[in-house]
Amino acid sequence: MTDLLEIKDARHSVLVAPALGGGIATAFALRDGQGVQLLRRWPGPGGGVLDLGSNVLVPFSNRISGGGFAFRGRFHAIAPNLEGERYPIHGDGFQSVWEVVSHDERCIEMRHQGAIGPFRYAARLVYRLEGGGLRSHLSVTNLGEALPFGGGFHPWFPRGAGTRLQFAARGVWTETADHLPDRHLTLPEAPDRDFRQPRSLPPDLINAAFTGWTGPARIEQPADGIAVSVTASANLDTTLVYSPGDGADFLCFEPISHAVDAHNQPGQPGLVVLEKGQMQEMSMILSWAAMEGSH
Repeated sequence: MTDLLEIKDARHSVLVAPALGGGIATAFALRDGQGVQLLRRWPGPGGGVLDLGSNVLVPFSNRISGGGFAFRGRFHAIAPNLEGERYPIHGDGFQSVWEVVSHDERCIEMRHQGAIGPFRYAARLVYRLEGGGLRSHLSVTNLGEALPFGGGFHPWFPRGAGTRLQFAARGVWTETADHLPDRHLTLPEAPDRDFRQPRSLPPDLINAAFTGWTGPARIEQPADGIAVSVTASANLDTTLVYSPGDGADFLCFEPISHAVDAHNQPGQPGLVVLEKGQMQEMSMILSWAAMEGSH
């Protein structure tokens, strides 16, 4: 049985699963005495880590192609880590058991010592209810040789018939059939991926990495009468939007530090080289407000 730990205030109830990658099982917005889904609902112990309400991505996000990457004249191999995936994806933090360091009514702190491919690192993850929202804070310290690090957060939001998304970005990547980056376009070149005004998600698959995201993003849930805001630290200026289609009951809006396969792109954009002992930090804040006209 998976033990869940709760943090709670007058506006939120958040259930955290340390044994499932330190992820958030689910989170409720407390409104008019009712719990409204802020993140999608975890199906329970029969569900896996990718059935949670939010995952943490460390020491990289999304896919790395080619069996690994080259850095400072050496090739570093990384094996696939998720069944059904051709490439390693999302690091190892989301698949690991995190140790609880402290837990009180409004805050939980966990730690994890990770190893995937060449990466050796120590991570700390804090979920805190403050300022009317839920703050997720991740810090990563390199324990091994110098390498390009990245990461971010992978929240899963409910998707209904009326759900609408709004955020600003400078560009977007198209993808190949195996979900690797293909072409980088400006938003005028990709009007079907332009969410600067609130709009519904496309009826078919969207799996797109947007660059130059400055936040906030707004997810409107009119059926529940709330709008969710997503903001992140400045180093999480890429976001990946994923939903399989209009038959899906979720959408992902993932604040991340780098685009897909950045380890194999020229200049490794968005990645940060950490020497041994150096640390990287990143954070995300989820908040919500009642939509106008809702009761």
